[in-house]
Amino acid sequence: MKLVFATNNQHKLKEVQEMLSNSIEVLSLKDIGCSEDVEETEITLEGNAKLKADYITEKYGFDCFADDTGLEVEALDGKPGVYSARYAGEHGNAEKNMEKLLNELQNKSSRKAKFRTIIALNLTNKQYLFEGICDGKILTEKTGVKGFGYDPIFKPNNASCSFAEMNSEKKNIISHRGIAIQELVQFLNSL
Repeated sequence: MKLVFATNNQHKLKEVQEMLSNSIEVLSLKDIGCSEDVEETEITLEGNAKLKADYITEKYGFDCFADDTGLEVEALDGKPGVYSARYAGEHGNAEKNMEKLLNELQNKSSRKAKFRTIIALNLTNKQYLFEGICDGKILTEKTGVKGFGYDPIFKPNNASCSFAEMNSEKKNIISHRGIAIQELVQFLNSL
């Protein structure tokens, strides 16, 4: 089976390829000749995942899946949420996003947070949604050099280190994206 993963984020693409079975060939946007970024204009993770999957299916005719992920911090009323990738203004600037988040949490007692991923799968003219949640907390400083995004400041519950300190196998088992991908794989394997 061939599926397009509607992302230009090479870190996400590599993570997902590691998690999917060999029976599923994952094509990147580059593989199908798509060089444009699909603008995330919806106000929910679900909306953005659907928007990206629908764009690829409608414009390129491929079965595909797309995700959107947000970091939701309890003390900040769920922010940055859907705006996680562009929290500090510029899209994808992880350092500035982490710096802004840590500054906003300086005088907050609760550091509870969760990562949430929604995957929209367009397959044979039907759409399916999958969700993965990873509860944890925001650390007071960055630790580790692996991963991407907020990984250096997020420590999952029942883990002894941040996502950025974990090897990819361990992270893929417990992470929000890993859980959502596991749901996707179980669904695809049941067909």
